[in-house]
Amino acid sequence: MATVHNLRFPFMLVTILGCGLVAGVFFAFSTFVMPALARLQPPQGIVAMQSLNITAINPLFMIALFGTALACLFLAVFVLFKWQQPGSVYLLVGSLLYLVGTIGGAIAFNVPLNNALAIVKPDSAEGATLWARYLTDWTFWNHVRTIAALVAAAFFTLEMLGNNVIAK
Repeated sequence: MATVHNLRFPFMLVTILGCGLVAGVFFAFSTFVMPALARLQPPQGIVAMQSLNITAINPLFMIALFGTALACLFLAVFVLFKWQQPGSVYLLVGSLLYLVGTIGGAIAFNVPLNNALAIVKPDSAEGATLWARYLTDWTFWNHVRTIAALVAAAFFTLEMLGNNVIAK
């Protein structure tokens, strides 16, 4: 059974689980939610995605998404003051992947696409044109943020294993 070597263990575990949880949500969207919506007629797909985008803004998902970002920000700052510590590169790369790839990607690409979709009339020609572009662009950037969150979790896990945070 694993024992805790120091107080970093619970913090790192929560950060790893947060990255993995967020990666899983985004993975689900990329692999079956968006393909299912693409099978619908544009007005129905638009209405469904508009509803999903509203529903996604809820306390549990926001805590997972931005709580993990806060943990990554803390780790990035910590590393700057403790650069000589073993595993610092893993912490910095993992933090930057999550902050830039997952959060930055969402803010720069997915959220503007969601905002454009939110105001379009689902049964308009403009809506159909936007929907075709939205499906491709949103899903591409969702793949990016999925991979960023998953690889961040891997880097944090490697740091924990490399620094023997968990002992046998």
